[in-house]
Amino acid sequence: MLLYLHGFNSSAQSGKARQLLAWADARGVSAQCPDLPVRPAEAMALCERLIVDNATPVTLIGSSLGGFYATWLAERHGLKAVLVNPCVACDEKLAREVGRTQTNWHDGSEYLFGPEHLAELQALKVAAITRPDRYWLLVEKGDEVLDYREAVAYFTGARQIVFEGGDHGFTRFADHLSQIAEF
Repeated sequence: MLLYLHGFNSSAQSGKARQLLAWADARGVSAQCPDLPVRPAEAMALCERLIVDNATPVTLIGSSLGGFYATWLAERHGLKAVLVNPCVACDEKLAREVGRTQTNWHDGSEYLFGPEHLAELQALKVAAITRPDRYWLLVEKGDEVLDYREAVAYFTGARQIVFEGGDHGFTRFADHLSQIAEF
């Protein structure tokens, strides 16, 4: 099964999630793109239930914050993970959001990002990956939100493709779905 984890303030309605589900449905490939709770601990509890309850091996696909989550899950469960413009050190990057109201891009729901969110992110931080062969990094240099070089350095030794141009949404996602499923 392919398990797609969306980014911060995103949802299962994101473009990449919809592309993956349509691609998987057309080919009979098992894929899930859950709406992740805004609390990191709750999001990981949901993902762990999906992993444990699945009868077949799971490959994680994480975008942005979802890449941060996918890294933690891959290390914890020995899974493969495809990381698409992932956030490295999300706990540090999102520290500035503490005390700010956040809005989901797809349904407009709001919540206050508090210190408890940050503490839960800090608890999920992976200092260094242990098995680079389990990871495949896909980044675009044109990402306007995250510096692709941080991910390239963090995932040293992993399979990596660094593209010129693009953006944080990763414009080439649909072009790589067959390769992602094979990985």
